[in-house]
Amino acid sequence: MSAKIYTVSDGELVLTLEVLPEEEGGGYGVTSPLEPQLVTEAKTFEEAFEMARDAIIALRESRQRYARRIAELAAAEA
Repeated sequence: MSAKIYTVSDGELVLTLEVLPEEEGGGYGVTSPLEPQLVTEAKTFEEAFEMARDAIIALRESRQRYARRIAELAAAEA
């Protein structure tokens, strides 16, 4: 049996939800075509959007730290 996959949007985010097997706890695997590094899980559609927003915040913070570190290293080499 192939997995059921849904593309959903709340007007701000576009998410891809893959139904997870009940034997693995059920719920949804959550990714986004617009944010390829976003990967999380949720029990409901509503929770999927909450988890996705939290993941996006974490990704942005991580990218900012990484960019600052690269800038520091570049400045040290100059």
